[in-house]
Amino acid sequence: MVRQGDTQTLQPQARVAHGRARLEGSPVLGEFLIRPDPADARLTRRVVGVDESGLEVETAVVEERPLTLFLNGQEIVTMMTIGDYPDYLAVGYLLNQNMLLPDDEIVGIDHDDDLQVVVVRTRRATNYEEKLRKKVRTSGCAQGTAFGDLMERFDRVSLPRDAPLHTSWVYELSRKINGVPSLYLEAGAIHGCVLAAGDRPLVYMEDVGRHNAVDKIAGWMFLEGVAANDKIFYTTGRLTSEMVIKTVQMGIPILISRSGFTAWGVELARQADLTLVGRAKGRRFMALAGQHRLVYDAPPPAEAEDRRHQRKGSRDDE
Repeated sequence: MVRQGDTQTLQPQARVAHGRARLEGSPVLGEFLIRPDPADARLTRRVVGVDESGLEVETAVVEERPLTLFLNGQEIVTMMTIGDYPDYLAVGYLLNQNMLLPDDEIVGIDHDDDLQVVVVRTRRATNYEEKLRKKVRTSGCAQGTAFGDLMERFDRVSLPRDAPLHTSWVYELSRKINGVPSLYLEAGAIHGCVLAAGDRPLVYMEDVGRHNAVDKIAGWMFLEGVAANDKIFYTTGRLTSEMVIKTVQMGIPILISRSGFTAWGVELARQADLTLVGRAKGRRFMALAGQHRLVYDAPPPAEAEDRRHQRKGSRDDE
C-alpha cells in the first residue's frame, strides 16, 4: 500500500470481479488488518483556542488535504481526504464510479505527496471526458460527488440471498468497533467504515467524508483480491442512497449503520435485496430491507453501550 509521503508504483496482488466469490482455499482473515492510528502525527494537529468560559484550551483536529486523482493521463477529480491510503482511495473511487472495471489490469499506482497527486495506470486505454460532464452532488459529507450514470451497474448486481446475518454478529461488531482507538475518539469530525466477516472486523477506515472511507475499503478489496459475497459493511453514517449504491456495487449483501435511514436508501436497498440495518447501537437495531437474512441467535446484550464510545449517531441521526 502507499502511505502518505511515499512516491511508489504498486503491482496489485489480484483482481477479482465484485460480487463473484473466490472462496475455495481462501484463508480466514484476521481481525483489524487495518485500523485507525490516532497516534499518527500526520493525521491530526494540536490547535489552541478558548472555551465558553474564555479559558485557553488545546485540542486535536483532523487534517484535511486535497488529493487529485488521474486515471492514466486524464484528471478525474480532486478529493479532500486525511491522506492515509491514497492508493486504496484512488482505486476504490474509480471502481465505485464505474471508471475502473472489475477485470481491468492495473499496471501501476503512483503517488506524489508533494504534488498531492495520485495516478492510476491501467493496461486498458480510458477516456471519460463525456462522463466527467455529468456530475451529481450527493448527500455525502465533504461534498460527496457522483456521476450521472452511477446507477449503470446497480441493476445488474445480484446479491447472494443465502448470506446470513446473525444478531450476535451485530452486537459483537458494535462492541469491537466502538472499543478500538480511532481518530473519531481522538479528534472527532470524521467518519468510519468497516469491512467485516461474521463478527470479525477486517478493515477499519476513517476519513473526513464517509464516501472516502467506503472507497478506501473498495480499493483494498480489489487490490488484495478479497471476495465480497460473504462480507458485511458497517458505517457510522446515515444509510443514504449513495451508501446503498456503493455497497451493492461492491457486491456486499449486508449494510449496517449506527445511524438512521433515508427513504431513497431504503427503497434502493429493497430493490437490490440488500439487508439494511440501521440504528444499531447498544441493545437495539432496526432492519428495513433484506430481513430474510437475519438469524436471531442471541438476545440483546445485558449492558448498555459505554457512553465514552458513543458517537453523535448514538443519540441522533447524523
